Amino acid sequence: MSQEPDRITRSRFEIEDGGEIAYLEFDTDSQGWITIWHTEVPPAMRGRGVASELAQTAFEYAKQHHLRVDVICPLAADYLLKHPEYNSSVGKKADR
Repeated sequence: MSQEPDRITRSRFEIEDGGEIAYLEFDTDSQGWITIWHTEVPPAMRGRGVASELAQTAFEYAKQHHLRVDVICPLAADYLLKHPEYNSSVGKKADR
């Protein structure tokens, strides 16, 4: 096991509409993982598939960058149930 500390980068994907911002927060680390933490959609933007769009963006990002995905966010987990094509990249980080 490496003695070098894990480098973690905190980021988020955002969708803006009418001055409101919906976002999905995630971390990436130097070990090849993306952890999807939280999705927030303002009330005025709900019911239009915004959370699904954010989740799809995160899973596509992981796929394009060859990252394993650790899903904490319930909305992203729900998206996975409806889109099993992303299941092959999903796992759980042992160190959380």
